[in-house]
Amino acid sequence: DGIRSALVSAGFVAEEVLGIPVFLDGADGKPSAGIHLLYEGEKVKPDYATAVPRIDVGEVNGTANIIGLEGLLTMKLQSFRRKDQVHILDLINVGLIDASWLDRVPPILRDRLQTLLDDPDG
Repeated sequence: DGIRSALVSAGFVAEEVLGIPVFLDGADGKPSAGIHLLYEGEKVKPDYATAVPRIDVGEVNGTANIIGLEGLLTMKLQSFRRKDQVHILDLINVGLIDASWLDRVPPILRDRLQTLLDDPDG
């Protein structure tokens, strides 16, 4: 409730998209560009194999907790929409993710990462 109040006070419009709280940047804001609230330790969707990684997997940067690369990769592999695949391919192509990361993601998601590693040009 505190987060909602703060964001609405700052001009964001609260909505729910596919069961996920989203805050749009004004009345004309698009959900794809909004702030999506995901809760650590909870699945974004019931059919997801893994939950949102704990934020303590990440790093503290000034006053904000930033999820670490391992947690981000896990989330991207879980959703695995085309845009998530492109984000992972970008990480592969700049050398941040390679085959050594296969053991760092949940076993159920390793085949997805391997598929992208096998064809990093998409």
